[in-house]
Amino acid sequence: MNDTVDKLVIFLAKRDGIDKLVKTFQYVSKLVHWQVETTHPDIANRFKQWEVASGLSRKAFRSGRFLTGFNALRRNPGSSPTFKFLAVLANAGEMVYFFFDHFLWLSRIGTLDAKLARRMSFISAFGESFGYIFFIVSDFIIMKEGLEAERKLIALAEEDSKDAKVKIRSIRADRVMRLMAVAANIADLIIALADIEPNPFCNHAVTLGISGLVSAWAGWYRNWPS
Repeated sequence: MNDTVDKLVIFLAKRDGIDKLVKTFQYVSKLVHWQVETTHPDIANRFKQWEVASGLSRKAFRSGRFLTGFNALRRNPGSSPTFKFLAVLANAGEMVYFFFDHFLWLSRIGTLDAKLARRMSFISAFGESFGYIFFIVSDFIIMKEGLEAERKLIALAEEDSKDAKVKIRSIRADRVMRLMAVAANIADLIIALADIEPNPFCNHAVTLGISGLVSAWAGWYRNWPS
């Protein structure tokens, strides 16, 4: 059996799967809080509590996540010197993000001094934004190479080459996944910038809410079982 319920169970069994679900809760509640803050303060407060609880629980789910970047560099650093260089920068930034996110979580739940939260948030967000920039660059380079390879294969496909058609489908499927990754990374970059350098655009509830949902739902798409 492999129907929608089966796929949902598999999806939610993954750490990334449950993270995207709770992230959806977090940013939907942020948007609802913003919408009803002036008209229904009591309801707004309930959704604010849901938003905060979701954000804190996501940090708990991500315990040890910084090892993912380390393992990626150890096992598959890249296919060329350029990609190895980009992978080191991207994963280093992500490792800083997830590592200091542990201390941010502990300070916000009261285990560590609450005064550390602002500093830990800044370092974590800086590492996150730094890493995402290089993940985005890598994905654009790979998509560009994919487009060039696809153009060459299209000529072969016109000659009724089944192998070429299969490769074209594979390239297009990979491109969709990378576009989802780019969308998620840009959305998360906006959220990180709101922590690094607060400003009216990035810190607006609508900007943060939409960015969070774009990131979460792009992650749903990428992690959904095929």
